[in-house]
Amino acid sequence: MKKEKSIFEFWEERKKLNEIVLKKANLDIKRFFNLDNDVYKKGALDEKTKELLGFVASLVLRCDDCIFYHLYKLKENNIKEEELIEAINIGLVVGGSITIPHIRKALSAWQELNNK
Repeated sequence: MKKEKSIFEFWEERKKLNEIVLKKANLDIKRFFNLDNDVYKKGALDEKTKELLGFVASLVLRCDDCIFYHLYKLKENNIKEEELIEAINIGLVVGGSITIPHIRKALSAWQELNNK
C-alpha cells in the first residue's frame, strides 16, 4: 500500500508546483490564483471563518489537497480542535458517508500538525 504524504510534504510540494504553474501561467490563470488567495482575507468574515468554510467545502468535494491546505491555514489561524470537529460534523452531514475516508486523512493530518 502506498504511504500517504505528510501534511508537511504536501505543503512543500504545493509551493514547488505552484511556482511551476505561475511561471507558465497566462493572465487568466494568474488572476484566478490571486482571487483564490484574496477571497480568504479578512472582510465581513474573519480569516478563520473563511478557512473553515473552505475546509467544509473541500471535505464535501472530497479534495484531499484542498483539505490539507485549509487544515494548514486553520492551524495558522489558531483554530481549536473542537471548532474543527464541528466543521467536520457539518461536512459529514452535507457530504454523507463518502466523506469518511477524507475525514480520516484530515484528522491524521491535524494530529501531525499538532505533534510537530
